[in-house]
Amino acid sequence: MRIEDIIRGKGAGVVTVEPGASVEQLVGLLGEHRIGAVVVSTDGVHIEGIVSERDVVRELGKQGAEVLQRTVGDIMTANVHTCGLEDTLEETAHTMTYQRFRHLPVVVDGELRGVISIGDVVKHRIDQLMDERNHLLGYLHA
Repeated sequence: MRIEDIIRGKGAGVVTVEPGASVEQLVGLLGEHRIGAVVVSTDGVHIEGIVSERDVVRELGKQGAEVLQRTVGDIMTANVHTCGLEDTLEETAHTMTYQRFRHLPVVVDGELRGVISIGDVVKHRIDQLMDERNHLLGYLHA
């Protein structure tokens, strides 16, 4: 299975935030869309960074409530790891697990095409295992 299969199933919509937005606005977006990370992009196509709920909590611990008035650009991760549509589920799961990423933007020709989460990867892997199980059970009971 490839990342393209996951994106096809969940959709390619991506929530983005501009680097100049406040962390308070970011928190509102995370809550509104019930997501754990947002891609930072001025134009919605090119990635400038990524920021997660963990980044917000980490900075709250350091700076207190003042962080809510800071900009997303101040707390985002600028060195963003990405994946492509042709990447396999297995290699992407390995990267996410060992690099400790919960979200990976999907990029094609330098442009943002989606975001996958570790939850998406786990869901598709479970679906694969259930299909295999059902096929084996069908074979045994046929």
